[in-house]
Amino acid sequence: MVDLDWLLHPVASGALSRLREALRLSPRTVRNLRTEFRRSALAKLGVGLIVCALLVAAFAPALAPHNPTNQNLNDNQLPPLGFDRQTTNTTSKMVNGSIEIVNETSWVNSTGEHPLGTDSLGRDMLSRTIYGARTSLIVGVIGTGIAALFGVTVGLLAGYYSGRIDDALMRSADVMLAFPSLVLAVALVGLIGTASVRVPDPFVRAGLTPNMPETFTLPGTVIIVVGLVNWVWFARVARSEALSVRSEEYIKAARAVGASDRHIVTRHVLPNSITPIIVLATIQVAAIILLESALAFLGFSGTTLSWGFDIAQGRQYLSSSWWIATIPGVAIVLTVVGINLVGDWLRDALDPGIEGEGGGP
Repeated sequence: MVDLDWLLHPVASGALSRLREALRLSPRTVRNLRTEFRRSALAKLGVGLIVCALLVAAFAPALAPHNPTNQNLNDNQLPPLGFDRQTTNTTSKMVNGSIEIVNETSWVNSTGEHPLGTDSLGRDMLSRTIYGARTSLIVGVIGTGIAALFGVTVGLLAGYYSGRIDDALMRSADVMLAFPSLVLAVALVGLIGTASVRVPDPFVRAGLTPNMPETFTLPGTVIIVVGLVNWVWFARVARSEALSVRSEEYIKAARAVGASDRHIVTRHVLPNSITPIIVLATIQVAAIILLESALAFLGFSGTTLSWGFDIAQGRQYLSSSWWIATIPGVAIVLTVVGINLVGDWLRDALDPGIEGEGGGP
């Protein structure tokens, strides 16, 4: 196995330093994260997969060999390198004064110009997979941010004030949990409508990749919807943490010296509740990527450069051109596995109740 510690450890260390400054993590917590990262090969694999996905998404115009939207029907359904595809051509011939239908079988070979093959319209699958990473990661990160911002706010207020405020806020969360996430997301998309935001591509605008799409599309409705669907999980976690923290002595001391509720929640309750929220956020990024892919598969995404959209386009060619749906599916699997591995690393390192790991006493 190739040792990537020399590459991944500096990346993880720099990220940990910035994370500590932003979230005011204790030195012991950062030490546990570093210790668990050195011990765990799966943590290194997860960080490596996420770093690769982020680089691919950020530098998509420079990495994609072709414009992902260009169609070439002469090169449609080309197989990936190392594979070939059998095709049947039906022709009619005049034999002894009568017309006979003749089926001729031929083989379509792969080409180095399209290493992952092409789809039914002759679009390069490698380029589409690279550009699809942008959509999935942006929706995952921004959607998780919206869910965390709203959910943590609701959860902290419910846990800190408790009583009627807690009952009102958490019963609304229970109502949200009564609906399956995908069904609720489809209903919200139908209610709000599909809205997309076109963002100019900085690489194309700078003239570095003139043959690539000038803009990329952000599915605005999907981003909002996945945030509204998933805020409940953050609310429940933040509420449970706030309930346990609000009775601590330092909270009582802050009240005694006249600190406002806002000051106590933002300066004491939130920082001491942040650990499970961080772990949950990593898991929710993976869950939202899957939800976005499902919505794109059903045709609600608002953009055609999406892994879920390509899987939907390739489902009718599974028997003859399996790679059209399989390649974006593999990309989803690798990205979600990488995020979940990082989530496991954070859980093992940050949860003091897990013994024998970096987070143990």
